[in-house]
Amino acid sequence: MKKILFVSLFLGGMLMFTACHDRETYADQKKRERTAISQFLVDSTINVITETEFKANGGVTDVSKNEYVLFQSTGVYMQIIRQGCGAAIKDGETTTVLCRFKEVNILTDSVQLTNNYYFYAMIPDKMSVKNTSGTYTASFISGLMYSSYGATVPTGWLVPMPYIKVGRPSKEGEEIAKVKLIVPHSQGHTSAATSVYPCYYEITYERGL
Repeated sequence: MKKILFVSLFLGGMLMFTACHDRETYADQKKRERTAISQFLVDSTINVITETEFKANGGVTDVSKNEYVLFQSTGVYMQIIRQGCGAAIKDGETTTVLCRFKEVNILTDSVQLTNNYYFYAMIPDKMSVKNTSGTYTASFISGLMYSSYGATVPTGWLVPMPYIKVGRPSKEGEEIAKVKLIVPHSQGHTSAATSVYPCYYEITYERGL
């Protein structure tokens, strides 16, 4: 009888926990996300700088100081590892961009998706990017992001575009652009937006053929 009572209480407790979890509001989810991002910044010893400081520094971040610039309007944090070679995407231009990336769910501290390893290392994600008077729009053409989340490119992925060059190395010493991003759900893909979780990214950008 005691065992039956214990099991009943346990199941009852689980049901109450599930019910409470199901009643979590959007405000609760956003608060959890902000807390997770704040903890990630601390754990990663990230030095956050303002957009004003970023512009005063010539649109670069000091990697030796682990600097990330925070864009207040979007909540995206960005560190430019390499500005890249070639040229920026010009106003009115539409071009193909190849990306290799790692995506980490900050809430669960786990790698969700990456094309840096195994079979996928030979197949970068491909997206079509257009610059219209400084506003960038894009859609995935193929790759892991396309097959996992659909054609819509997370807005956060386009934040670096005004500050990097998207080219292809043509001589020794040239390297493609590389950035690190912390992207809140509002600037992320469909899954992040629906479930309200932030992602950390390491992404390279290379002009397609």
